Amino acid sequence: MLDFRVDTFLAVCRCQSFTKAAEELHITQPAVSQHIHWLESAYGARFFAWQGKRMELTEAGRLFLRAATTMRDDALHLKMELGSLADRGRRLTFGATLTVGEYVMPRALARLFEREPGAEVRMQVANTAELLQKLDNGEIDFAIVEGFFEKNEYDHLPYRTERFVPVASPGFVFQKPVRELGDLLGERLLTRELGSGTRETLERRLRESNLTVADFRRVAEIGSLNAIKTLVRAGCGVSFLYEPTVHGELQTGEICEIPLADFSVTHDFTFLWRKNSAFADEHRAAYALLQE
Repeated sequence: MLDFRVDTFLAVCRCQSFTKAAEELHITQPAVSQHIHWLESAYGARFFAWQGKRMELTEAGRLFLRAATTMRDDALHLKMELGSLADRGRRLTFGATLTVGEYVMPRALARLFEREPGAEVRMQVANTAELLQKLDNGEIDFAIVEGFFEKNEYDHLPYRTERFVPVASPGFVFQKPVRELGDLLGERLLTRELGSGTRETLERRLRESNLTVADFRRVAEIGSLNAIKTLVRAGCGVSFLYEPTVHGELQTGEICEIPLADFSVTHDFTFLWRKNSAFADEHRAAYALLQE
Protein backbone atom coordinates (compact mmCIF):
# COMPACT_ATOMS: atom_id res chain seq x y z
CA MET A 1 0.00 0.00 0.00
CA LEU A 2 1.32 3.45 -0.93
CA ASP A 3 2.02 5.71 2.07
CA PHE A 4 -0.78 8.29 2.38
CA ARG A 5 1.85 11.03 2.69
CA VAL A 6 3.14 10.15 -0.78
CA ASP A 7 -0.41 10.63 -2.08
CA THR A 8 -0.33 14.08 -0.47
CA PHE A 9 2.98 14.88 -2.19
CA LEU A 10 1.55 13.84 -5.57
CA ALA A 11 -1.53 16.00 -4.98
CA VAL A 12 0.65 19.03 -4.19
CA CYS A 13 2.59 18.43 -7.42
CA ARG A 14 -0.64 18.19 -9.42
CA CYS A 15 -2.20 21.27 -7.84
CA GLN A 16 0.98 23.35 -7.46
CA SER A 17 -0.48 24.52 -4.17
CA PHE A 18 -0.75 23.25 -0.60
CA THR A 19 -4.19 24.87 -0.26
CA LYS A 20 -5.61 23.32 -3.44
CA ALA A 21 -4.11 19.93 -2.54
CA ALA A 22 -5.83 20.11 0.86
CA GLU A 23 -9.16 20.82 -0.85
CA GLU A 24 -8.68 17.94 -3.28
CA LEU A 25 -7.78 15.50 -0.49
CA HIS A 26 -10.44 16.86 1.93
CA ILE A 27 -7.88 17.50 4.67
CA THR A 28 -6.57 20.68 6.27
CA GLN A 29 -3.67 22.71 4.88
CA PRO A 30 -1.62 22.16 8.11
CA ALA A 31 -2.07 18.41 7.56
CA VAL A 32 -0.65 18.76 4.03
CA SER A 33 2.31 20.70 5.41
CA GLN A 34 2.90 18.02 8.06
CA HIS A 35 2.85 15.24 5.46
CA ILE A 36 5.38 17.04 3.26
CA HIS A 37 7.60 17.88 6.22
CA TRP A 38 7.53 14.22 7.31
CA LEU A 39 8.59 13.05 3.85
CA GLU A 40 11.36 15.63 3.63
CA SER A 41 12.64 14.61 7.07
CA ALA A 42 12.43 10.90 6.23
CA TYR A 43 14.36 11.29 2.98
CA GLY A 44 16.68 14.06 4.14
CA ALA A 45 15.91 16.44 1.29
CA ARG A 46 13.83 19.50 0.50
CA PHE A 47 11.22 18.83 -2.17
CA PHE A 48 9.83 22.33 -2.70
CA ALA A 49 11.30 25.82 -3.02
CA TRP A 50 9.58 29.18 -3.45
CA GLN A 51 10.37 31.91 -5.95
CA GLY A 52 8.34 34.72 -4.45
CA LYS A 53 4.85 33.24 -4.21
CA ARG A 54 5.52 30.61 -6.87
CA MET A 55 6.25 27.08 -5.70
CA GLU A 56 8.73 24.93 -7.61
CA LEU A 57 10.06 21.41 -7.23
CA THR A 58 13.70 21.15 -6.26
CA GLU A 59 15.98 18.70 -8.05
CA ALA A 60 15.35 16.26 -5.18
CA GLY A 61 11.62 16.92 -5.52
CA ARG A 62 11.67 16.10 -9.23
CA LEU A 63 13.54 12.87 -8.52
CA PHE A 64 11.06 11.92 -5.79
CA LEU A 65 8.14 12.76 -8.10
CA ARG A 66 9.40 10.32 -10.74
CA ALA A 67 9.85 7.57 -8.13
CA ALA A 68 6.54 8.30 -6.38
CA THR A 69 4.62 8.24 -9.66
CA THR A 70 6.06 4.83 -10.48
CA MET A 71 5.32 3.55 -6.96
CA ARG A 72 1.71 4.73 -7.21
CA ASP A 73 1.28 3.11 -10.63
CA ASP A 74 2.79 -0.16 -9.37
CA ALA A 75 0.43 -0.15 -6.37
CA LEU A 76 -2.59 0.25 -8.67
CA HIS A 77 -1.29 -2.49 -10.98
CA LEU A 78 -0.72 -4.82 -8.03
CA LYS A 79 -4.27 -4.26 -6.79
CA MET A 80 -5.62 -5.14 -10.24
CA GLU A 81 -3.40 -8.23 -10.49
CA LEU A 82 -4.48 -9.50 -7.06
CA GLY A 83 -8.11 -8.99 -8.00
CA SER A 84 -7.69 -11.07 -11.16
CA LEU A 85 -5.97 -14.09 -9.58
CA ALA A 86 -9.21 -16.04 -9.53
CA ASP A 87 -9.73 -15.45 -13.24
CA ARG A 88 -6.29 -16.83 -14.14
CA GLY A 89 -6.56 -15.14 -17.52
CA ARG A 90 -4.03 -12.65 -18.83
CA ARG A 91 -5.13 -9.05 -18.38
CA LEU A 92 -3.72 -6.19 -20.43
CA THR A 93 -4.66 -2.60 -19.65
CA PHE A 94 -2.88 -0.24 -22.00
CA GLY A 95 -3.12 2.67 -24.37
CA ALA A 96 -2.35 3.18 -28.04
CA THR A 97 -2.21 6.24 -30.23
CA LEU A 98 -4.78 6.51 -33.00
CA THR A 99 -2.59 5.16 -35.82
CA VAL A 100 -1.40 2.25 -33.68
CA GLY A 101 -4.78 1.52 -32.13
CA GLU A 102 -6.77 1.53 -35.36
CA TYR A 103 -4.30 0.19 -37.92
CA VAL A 104 -1.70 -1.91 -36.06
CA MET A 105 -3.21 -3.38 -32.91
CA PRO A 106 -6.24 -5.23 -34.37
CA ARG A 107 -3.99 -7.85 -36.00
CA ALA A 108 -1.82 -8.13 -32.89
CA LEU A 109 -4.85 -8.57 -30.63
CA ALA A 110 -6.40 -11.11 -33.00
CA ARG A 111 -3.25 -13.23 -32.66
CA LEU A 112 -3.36 -12.82 -28.87
CA PHE A 113 -7.01 -13.94 -28.65
CA GLU A 114 -6.27 -16.93 -30.86
CA ARG A 115 -3.46 -18.04 -28.54
CA GLU A 116 -5.17 -17.05 -25.29
CA PRO A 117 -8.99 -17.06 -25.58
CA GLY A 118 -9.32 -16.10 -21.91
CA ALA A 119 -7.24 -12.93 -22.21
CA GLU A 120 -8.91 -9.73 -21.03
CA VAL A 121 -7.91 -6.56 -22.86
CA ARG A 122 -8.67 -2.93 -22.12
CA MET A 123 -7.13 -0.67 -24.76
CA GLN A 124 -7.62 3.10 -24.63
CA VAL A 125 -6.99 5.08 -27.81
CA ALA A 126 -5.82 8.68 -27.44
CA ASN A 127 -3.03 10.96 -28.60
CA THR A 128 0.49 10.65 -27.21
CA ALA A 129 0.19 13.48 -24.68
CA GLU A 130 -3.05 12.07 -23.25
CA LEU A 131 -1.64 8.54 -23.01
CA LEU A 132 1.46 9.70 -21.15
CA GLN A 133 -0.82 11.48 -18.68
CA LYS A 134 -2.92 8.32 -18.25
CA LEU A 135 0.27 6.32 -17.71
CA ASP A 136 1.48 8.79 -15.08
CA ASN A 137 -1.93 8.66 -13.38
CA GLY A 138 -1.91 4.86 -13.20
CA GLU A 139 -4.92 4.50 -15.51
CA ILE A 140 -2.98 2.24 -17.90
CA ASP A 141 0.04 -0.04 -17.40
CA PHE A 142 1.87 0.63 -20.65
CA ALA A 143 1.36 2.43 -23.94
CA ILE A 144 2.34 2.12 -27.58
CA VAL A 145 2.86 5.60 -29.00
CA GLU A 146 4.01 7.25 -32.20
CA GLY A 147 4.85 10.58 -30.56
CA PHE A 148 7.88 11.82 -28.65
CA PHE A 149 8.36 11.47 -24.90
CA GLU A 150 10.86 12.17 -22.10
CA LYS A 151 13.13 9.14 -22.20
CA ASN A 152 14.33 9.62 -18.61
CA GLU A 153 10.72 9.17 -17.39
CA TYR A 154 9.92 5.85 -19.10
CA ASP A 155 11.47 2.51 -19.93
CA HIS A 156 10.88 1.81 -23.60
CA LEU A 157 11.32 -0.65 -26.45
CA PRO A 158 10.97 -0.07 -30.21
CA TYR A 159 7.73 -1.66 -31.39
CA ARG A 160 7.75 -0.95 -35.13
CA THR A 161 9.35 1.46 -37.58
CA GLU A 162 7.04 2.94 -40.21
CA ARG A 163 7.33 5.31 -43.15
CA PHE A 164 5.71 8.73 -42.85
CA VAL A 165 4.39 9.77 -46.26
CA PRO A 166 2.82 12.82 -47.97
CA VAL A 167 -0.44 11.90 -49.70
CA ALA A 168 -3.12 13.32 -51.98
CA SER A 169 -5.90 12.06 -54.24
CA PRO A 170 -4.76 10.72 -57.65
CA GLY A 171 -6.49 13.55 -59.49
CA PHE A 172 -5.45 16.34 -57.14
CA VAL A 173 -4.58 19.59 -58.98
CA PHE A 174 -1.61 21.25 -57.32
CA GLN A 175 -1.17 25.02 -57.31
CA LYS A 176 2.33 24.62 -58.79
CA PRO A 177 4.63 21.80 -59.93
CA VAL A 178 5.60 19.73 -56.89
CA ARG A 179 9.16 18.52 -56.45
CA GLU A 180 10.04 19.42 -52.85
CA LEU A 181 8.28 19.87 -49.51
CA GLY A 182 8.08 23.65 -49.88
CA ASP A 183 6.11 23.28 -53.10
CA LEU A 184 3.10 22.05 -51.08
CA LEU A 185 2.72 25.26 -49.05
CA GLY A 186 0.07 26.63 -51.40
CA GLU A 187 -2.25 23.70 -50.67
CA ARG A 188 -4.69 23.03 -47.85
CA LEU A 189 -3.01 20.88 -45.19
CA LEU A 190 -5.21 18.26 -43.52
CA THR A 191 -3.55 17.42 -40.21
CA ARG A 192 -4.14 15.91 -36.79
CA GLU A 193 -4.50 18.05 -33.68
CA LEU A 194 -1.69 19.31 -31.44
CA GLY A 195 -0.51 16.59 -29.06
CA SER A 196 -0.86 13.79 -31.60
CA GLY A 197 2.21 11.85 -32.67
CA THR A 198 1.36 12.31 -36.35
CA ARG A 199 1.26 16.09 -35.94
CA GLU A 200 4.47 16.16 -33.92
CA THR A 201 6.36 14.09 -36.51
CA LEU A 202 5.21 16.46 -39.25
CA GLU A 203 6.19 19.55 -37.25
CA ARG A 204 9.68 18.17 -36.59
CA ARG A 205 10.23 17.47 -40.28
CA LEU A 206 8.96 20.93 -41.23
CA ARG A 207 11.37 22.55 -38.77
CA GLU A 208 14.26 20.84 -40.55
CA SER A 209 13.28 22.94 -43.61
CA ASN A 210 12.65 26.10 -41.52
CA LEU A 211 8.92 25.71 -42.04
CA THR A 212 5.87 25.42 -39.79
CA VAL A 213 2.29 24.23 -40.20
CA ALA A 214 1.25 27.90 -40.33
CA ASP A 215 3.24 28.33 -43.57
CA PHE A 216 0.61 26.34 -45.47
CA ARG A 217 -1.95 28.49 -47.23
CA ARG A 218 -4.83 26.79 -45.40
CA VAL A 219 -4.83 24.35 -42.49
CA ALA A 220 -7.63 22.06 -41.32
CA GLU A 221 -7.12 20.24 -38.01
CA ILE A 222 -9.03 16.94 -37.96
CA GLY A 223 -9.09 14.60 -34.96
CA SER A 224 -10.09 11.54 -36.99
CA LEU A 225 -7.78 9.64 -39.34
CA ASN A 226 -10.74 8.26 -41.27
CA ALA A 227 -12.07 11.79 -41.77
CA ILE A 228 -8.67 12.96 -43.00
CA LYS A 229 -8.50 10.08 -45.49
CA THR A 230 -12.04 10.82 -46.71
CA LEU A 231 -11.09 14.46 -47.31
CA VAL A 232 -7.88 13.46 -49.08
CA ARG A 233 -9.80 11.10 -51.36
CA ALA A 234 -12.24 13.93 -52.11
CA GLY A 235 -9.38 16.18 -53.21
CA CYS A 236 -9.81 18.64 -50.35
CA GLY A 237 -6.12 18.91 -49.56
CA VAL A 238 -2.86 17.11 -48.85
CA SER A 239 -1.84 15.26 -45.71
CA PHE A 240 1.09 13.46 -44.09
CA LEU A 241 0.28 10.07 -42.57
CA TYR A 242 1.97 6.88 -41.45
CA GLU A 243 1.95 4.27 -44.21
CA PRO A 244 -0.17 1.68 -42.30
CA THR A 245 -2.94 4.30 -42.10
CA VAL A 246 -3.28 4.50 -45.89
CA HIS A 247 -1.92 1.10 -46.91
CA GLY A 248 -5.25 -0.11 -48.30
CA GLU A 249 -5.95 3.12 -50.20
CA LEU A 250 -2.44 3.16 -51.68
CA GLN A 251 -2.98 -0.40 -52.88
CA THR A 252 -6.33 0.41 -54.53
CA GLY A 253 -5.17 3.75 -55.94
CA GLU A 254 -7.76 5.80 -54.04
CA ILE A 255 -4.89 7.78 -52.49
CA CYS A 256 -1.40 8.24 -53.87
CA GLU A 257 1.92 9.14 -52.32
CA ILE A 258 3.28 12.54 -53.36
CA PRO A 259 6.86 12.02 -54.63
CA LEU A 260 9.11 14.61 -52.95
CA ALA A 261 12.85 14.70 -53.58
CA ASP A 262 13.58 16.01 -50.06
CA PHE A 263 11.15 13.92 -47.99
CA SER A 264 12.14 10.54 -46.62
CA VAL A 265 10.87 10.07 -43.06
CA THR A 266 10.60 6.99 -40.87
CA HIS A 267 9.60 6.94 -37.24
CA ASP A 268 9.45 4.41 -34.43
CA PHE A 269 6.27 3.34 -32.70
CA THR A 270 7.42 2.87 -29.10
CA PHE A 271 6.26 0.52 -26.35
CA LEU A 272 6.79 2.22 -22.98
CA TRP A 273 5.98 2.10 -19.26
CA ARG A 274 6.97 4.01 -16.12
CA LYS A 275 10.69 3.87 -15.45
CA ASN A 276 11.90 1.39 -12.80
CA SER A 277 8.49 -0.27 -12.45
CA ALA A 278 8.44 -3.40 -10.31
CA PHE A 279 6.34 -4.98 -13.07
CA ALA A 280 8.87 -4.40 -15.86
CA ASP A 281 9.13 -8.14 -16.59
CA GLU A 282 5.37 -8.33 -17.09
CA HIS A 283 5.44 -5.36 -19.43
CA ARG A 284 8.25 -6.94 -21.46
CA ALA A 285 6.20 -10.14 -21.67
CA ALA A 286 3.24 -8.11 -22.98
CA TYR A 287 5.58 -6.49 -25.51
CA ALA A 288 6.61 -9.92 -26.79
CA LEU A 289 2.97 -11.03 -27.01
CA LEU A 290 1.93 -8.03 -29.06
CA GLN A 291 4.89 -8.13 -31.44
CA GLU A 292 4.37 -9.37 -34.96
